Amino acid sequence: MKKKLISKLSILLLLVCGLTFSSCLKDSRFVDFSKVGTIVELPFSGNTYFGSDAVTATPDTTALGVITQQFAVNIASPTAPTTATTITFSVDDPAIVTTYNASNSAVSYLPMPSNAYSFTQTSVTIPAGQRTAILTVKFYKNLLDPSKSYMLPIAIKSAGGLNISTNLGIHYYHFIGNDFAGVDVWDYRRYNGFTTAPPPGTPTSGGTALGQVGKINPVTPTEFQMVTGYNGQGVRYDVTFTRSVAGSVVTYSNWAVTFVPADVTGIWLPAGITVAQQPVFQVLDPANKTFTLQYVAFNGTAYRYIIDSYHP
Repeated sequence: MKKKLISKLSILLLLVCGLTFSSCLKDSRFVDFSKVGTIVELPFSGNTYFGSDAVTATPDTTALGVITQQFAVNIASPTAPTTATTITFSVDDPAIVTTYNASNSAVSYLPMPSNAYSFTQTSVTIPAGQRTAILTVKFYKNLLDPSKSYMLPIAIKSAGGLNISTNLGIHYYHFIGNDFAGVDVWDYRRYNGFTTAPPPGTPTSGGTALGQVGKINPVTPTEFQMVTGYNGQGVRYDVTFTRSVAGSVVTYSNWAVTFVPADVTGIWLPAGITVAQQPVFQVLDPANKTFTLQYVAFNGTAYRYIIDSYHP
């Protein structure tokens, strides 16, 4: 566990270093901070990275179902600060939730219940000569109603008189009330040259990746997305369904799957890939959170019979 935590922190710090000279302004490849000045930011935050702030990790096995998230606060400046900088945060500001809901109609979020999270370090001091600090917030998933959507905004409130980023100043941590969101096992198989069900046997050599980490990302309470392994460019399946509740019994119906149109036109078509057979459910087992999807792609010269399976 300790090695995994160190690895995650190392990756996050590397990403922050890469962002230090590029994330504050998006309209130029190179930013001249001598003209911009110093800006305090939360890398990978704000509306641009809203999807990344969906809390979908698998909780631990304790009664509370703890999910631990870490994030960085970064000082972007021409040179490292020569004095210490104290940064404070606002947590669970209901006005931020209200403002977000007013401008985004897909999901209406409730403020996170105070007993469903822990964020005790509401201020941090970055020493002189340094730019970055890492903070931790914990969520208690088992204390949330899985049918409801919740948001916990964490925003930079003050930065010792320094400018606060207007587009990277708030982490919108959120749970979407979707019963299938989370991390699964992902198996990918590719068979070459088939337009119908492939024969028994092993898939194409080099066309198999089993036991990967697969993430089912919530879009709305009745819609989620996950990627296909073909072409390795992150083309997404979009799955929709109807959720019905009768007393304590929840049922699911009207399942449908398609590719995200923008992914097909923006990623596959420029690469000469078309969809010869649209995706269908080969296995649909909501009770066991198992979804196996199959389709046929044409790469301009040959057919590819693809199977992606997401399961516990």
